Parts: sequence; C-alpha cells; structure tokens
Amino acid sequence: MLKLGIPVVGVTDIPRAVAFWTQALDLVATEEWKSETWRTLDHADGSGRALGLLRSASPAEPRPRLHLDLFAETTEEQRTEVRRLISLGARAVEWDLYPPDPDFVVLADPDGNLFCVVDLSRAPSGSNRPPA
Repeated sequence: MLKLGIPVVGVTDIPRAVAFWTQALDLVATEEWKSETWRTLDHADGSGRALGLLRSASPAEPRPRLHLDLFAETTEEQRTEVRRLISLGARAVEWDLYPPDPDFVVLADPDGNLFCVVDLSRAPSGSNRPPA
C-alpha cells in the first residue's frame, strides 16, 4: 500500500534553499541521498523527513497548483513569522486572488516558489484544524 511521502520543492540553488528552509522551519539537512541535485531535510526533533529539495532548471510557477501552507496559531504569530521569513530571504507577493479579510499571506522563497502562512485562529477550517 502506498503512503504519502514528503513534498519536494524545485530550486535553482540547493545550498541557498537548504539555508532558507532549515532556518524557516527548524529543519536539518541530512546526508541521506545527498547529491548535487538533491537534499533531504528532516525535522530537527528527529521525527522524520519533512521536505525534499530538487535542483530544477524550470522557473517557479506564478500561480502554482500545489504549494506549501505553513501554520501559525494566532494572528500575532502569523505577523511575527512573516517578518522572520522575509528576514531569511522570502519576499512578500502581490496576490490578486486574496479573498476579503484573508487568513493567509502569500510569500515566495528565495527561488520564487510560492507558499502561504496561514493564521489558524482565523482560517475557515479552524474548527477542523490538526491538533497542535
């Protein structure tokens, strides 16, 4: 039976992506399957794999069909995390598809890959959110 593995992000600069995502999500780069075109990032607490980074020559998609959602528990935590991620190299994205009073902020990683920082306290599915 199959099981879902890890998300893989295409990047143009593996070392830069490792630096950003390890700091952004408190991950650690492993030596497992390490190559010039691949890095695996694990949870720092040892609970397993978290993210794969694959060197890609194609540009980031301006409106990706699949993206990462990063969860913040409160509006203040969301604001703090957005500022921290921008200080690490992310950038704010002008997103014309925001709904009125959005519960998420769209950012791009240093390679231009879009991701969202979601305020779970305001998310429409907040009552069904995963346990903390």
